Amino acid sequence: MSIENYLLYLAAVGVFFATPPDTSQLLIISNSIRYGLKHSKWTIAGDLSANCLQMTAAAFGLAAVIASSATAFIIVKWLGVFYLAWIGLKLFLSSHASTDLSEPSSKNKVRLYKQGFFTSLANPFAVAFFAALFPQFIDTSSAILPQLIILGSTYIIVDGLILFAWGVAGIQATKRLKMFNFSLINKVSGTLMILAAGFLALKDIEPGKP
Repeated sequence: MSIENYLLYLAAVGVFFATPPDTSQLLIISNSIRYGLKHSKWTIAGDLSANCLQMTAAAFGLAAVIASSATAFIIVKWLGVFYLAWIGLKLFLSSHASTDLSEPSSKNKVRLYKQGFFTSLANPFAVAFFAALFPQFIDTSSAILPQLIILGSTYIIVDGLILFAWGVAGIQATKRLKMFNFSLINKVSGTLMILAAGFLALKDIEPGKP
């Protein structure tokens, strides 16, 4: 892979993220508002772990299987919609204070990780997206695996930085919300998750941005 091709790929990935917050990013904002950026890093880790699995699936050709089954797309998609909506509704209706922000327990770390992991994994478009994206920048005259590792690692790094930036935005929102009360924080967080569920529900059954 030439440096020119790599820079073109980097620019393409940047364009993909130059949009309003998507499902995973709204989840990061929500958890940053409730728990702080130190805690929401576990959600980011879960999201990126799911992306790694989706890239691996794409590399082994599962994208063609998934893309050929609209039923599989619909099932995975609506499981994700209901999961996010359920979490959001619970938060919105909750009036008690959030978890202590000093240091997350092991149980809370796992819970936040699972939220990020399953929210990203519930997006049925991601595998097809990676399968469509990577071949555009691969030099078939060179070894394929190293190029896939470079492309995948670059995506993970960029995605992680973007998620971190949205987490910082959530922290800034928290500073403003703290002048009110935890009930309001829960309602804002719950609304963000319900919006994330709505965005996922409105996606067409076609490969697109994960």
